[in-house]
Amino acid sequence: MARSNTVKVQRRKSKRYSTLSRAPTKLYTELTTNHPASTDSADPENPNNIRHTIENIRRLSRKLSHRRTVRRRKTDGEEQKIAIGTRIDKNHKNYILMYNMLTGIRVAVSRCTGKSHRELHDIDFAAAHKLAFDIVGNEMTPSSKYDFKFKDYAPWVFRHLRELFGIDSAEYLVSLTSKYILSELGSPGKSGSFFYYSQDYRFIIKTIHHTEHKFLRRILPHYYQHVKENPNTLISRFFGLHRVKLPHSRKIHFIVMANNFPPNKDIHETYDLKGSTVGRELNEQELMSSPHAVMKDLNWETRDRKLEIGPEKRQLFVDQMERDVKLLKELKIMDYSLLVGLHNKQRGNKDNIRDNTLSVFEPDTDILERQSVQKRGSFHPGAVRKMIEESDPIALGPSASTLPEDPFTERNNCIFYQDEGGFVGSDENGVFTDTIFYVGIIDILTPYNFAKRMEHMWKSLSHDKNAISAVHPSLYANRFMDFMTKAIKIHDDIQRRETLRRRRQSGKGNRFARNK
Repeated sequence: MARSNTVKVQRRKSKRYSTLSRAPTKLYTELTTNHPASTDSADPENPNNIRHTIENIRRLSRKLSHRRTVRRRKTDGEEQKIAIGTRIDKNHKNYILMYNMLTGIRVAVSRCTGKSHRELHDIDFAAAHKLAFDIVGNEMTPSSKYDFKFKDYAPWVFRHLRELFGIDSAEYLVSLTSKYILSELGSPGKSGSFFYYSQDYRFIIKTIHHTEHKFLRRILPHYYQHVKENPNTLISRFFGLHRVKLPHSRKIHFIVMANNFPPNKDIHETYDLKGSTVGRELNEQELMSSPHAVMKDLNWETRDRKLEIGPEKRQLFVDQMERDVKLLKELKIMDYSLLVGLHNKQRGNKDNIRDNTLSVFEPDTDILERQSVQKRGSFHPGAVRKMIEESDPIALGPSASTLPEDPFTERNNCIFYQDEGGFVGSDENGVFTDTIFYVGIIDILTPYNFAKRMEHMWKSLSHDKNAISAVHPSLYANRFMDFMTKAIKIHDDIQRRETLRRRRQSGKGNRFARNK
């Protein structure tokens, strides 16, 4: 009887540790029986008994720690190789945000994809589905490492958009959430948004402001119709709109969109072109300290860069850009830009540019595999939380970077992305040059609102009102198209519909004046 009581005391005192570490029963029994408690006394407070219990727990801890180290080393050797970056541990300031984003995407997209395909209805554009995640989980959501709320906007619309862009839902989820790996740009952009790349460099997760989220929802029907009618559109390709909310924290909205740049090519020069000249230059000192920084309009002109588009695609390119810009003008959008990336085939990928600008997250998600509700209910949330935290990898260190050999096939659906994810420069005779161009119209979520009107008035006091960035959408669109047309190396034979319309209107005005 004394023996039985002593063992019960030992097990009761080590119960919490046993729960957190999930120690095997066989190992625990082995450790406790190797050092039996004294049979001279049945007192559970006997110092000898307590000392033996503490010693057993310490031995158990060392043994489990060794097992975890061995298992971790084996896992690291079998890990899926990432395309870019250097792994960092869970102490990164945006680790929790990233983790919750991917968990929410995985569950929300899976729920929508699992349903039978159907046509869109008007109500789908305003739909918003809420999900609540916690440690224990429920019938709707699996267990999650952190407590948070997730909102999925217009899931059916974005499912249709992904299909129009040639994105398979299964591949979409694998790319974003199979190993929970994300790469982050070294610093946020001018707007304060953070950019994350999927493990294969295929998709971008970008945090956006609340007003941008509201604006995207408002223009979503027009955006969807435009994409449906223009398979070669150059406008940003959106695949999802979501919101995440942590306890005692603000709501964070973010979008998932296509990466304009390919996973298999280094981008040696990057330009953000708006057609404006005021404040649109990156000085040489900044370029020396950061040679791969994004340059602007004046840098483009100073370096005498041109889009080398052959006669076959030149008119198609301008026609498509005019249709895209017409949509943006009708929606009162301005401040967008043409993102241009240049890859020099002579230099290839030997510069290893991505490793210098990106770092990678990878939490351990094996513990988060969905369990039955009955099994999850047997754990206390606090114990489960600590158990999951102890399973995370720490200080994984640098890893090899391996770029994919080919761009993704969905880019071939666009005529301007069919040459290794972009278009190869060519001269008038159709002879290819050494440059591959990657282009796309980005930052299309800025309406010409009261704030932009005030910016226009303020900057007009010290600069040419037609040269600043903040101008009326009609002026912005015309200026943008003028600049992009001239950015093409040979553009004398290009027929712009807007120019022809202006000439016709001018001709009508002149005839009316003569008749009068």
